[in-house]
Amino acid sequence: MIEECCGMHLVCEKETLLQPNPEIIYYDDEELDTYIGRPAESYSAAETEQFAYILHTMLEKDVAGWVRSLQLRNISLPLSVRDEALLIVREQRAKA
Repeated sequence: MIEECCGMHLVCEKETLLQPNPEIIYYDDEELDTYIGRPAESYSAAETEQFAYILHTMLEKDVAGWVRSLQLRNISLPLSVRDEALLIVREQRAKA
């Protein structure tokens, strides 16, 4: 069976290589577990803002781990927040 692409290559490749143990780490975001299994395009503006708030209040160096945590929990980021998170991850990798 071929798994579908999640669109999060920047995060998947780095985090999978560095963390062979798929332990879920929470980033003070347990409330997002209510969105398990929701499609990325199904969020309301208020729900999207909840994700954006968490993204904007964390350290940039933690964003890749947060996105990996969401993936392990089967939580899709709203599309606009996903794009912003990936940009932050790219910028962090460029600095490294």
